[in-house]
Amino acid sequence: SCTGEFPCWPTTLITENEAMPPYIYLASQSPRRQALLGQMGQHFELLLPDPSEDVESLEATQAGESPRDYVQRVTALKLASALNRWRLRGLSLAPILCADTTVALGDAILGKPQNRQHARDMLSALSGKTHVVFTAIAAGTPTEMRHALSVSQVRFAAWSPGEIEAYLDSGEWDGKAGAYAIQGRAASHIAHIEGSYSGIMGLPVHETAELIKPPWKGL
Repeated sequence: SCTGEFPCWPTTLITENEAMPPYIYLASQSPRRQALLGQMGQHFELLLPDPSEDVESLEATQAGESPRDYVQRVTALKLASALNRWRLRGLSLAPILCADTTVALGDAILGKPQNRQHARDMLSALSGKTHVVFTAIAAGTPTEMRHALSVSQVRFAAWSPGEIEAYLDSGEWDGKAGAYAIQGRAASHIAHIEGSYSGIMGLPVHETAELIKPPWKGL
């Protein structure tokens, strides 16, 4: 049945479509990215980090770095880390897909909030304003790298303090760049978007389909 916050996708995955590889590796724990790939009909296997990997350090910001440069650098680091993971595990050859999403208010990078107060501050800053959502994607094998960037604009209506607290109570902000999820309760506060809805969710479907399209060198 089609319930929950994500749309349903075909139970039979498309594996003979020449526009898509037979399968790819997805190096992301995000259920939203997994759902969007499934919605595309793209078969994938998860390539997740071991507990010993310090993946959080990859998302550290650098002084003076623009949001656009930041999200592309982090995604490239994620792909390099995933390729190393693939080598160490001796897995079969297939393209590896990575992504990173960041919210920018002007030049300020709004990543994942550290706690409830941090999330409150972010939502208060975004209230009644237009911000930019950058999602960078990268796909690669040991012999070929591909990169793309999705840029979208989101305008929030004004949030009252009570509305912010109610949203914080939902817990939806946890682990989300900018402290909100567009596909969840925050949608009722969004007045306008321009760009890619799926990109704002975390994986721009059109750009991803173009990025992973065969042929790949050596495959």
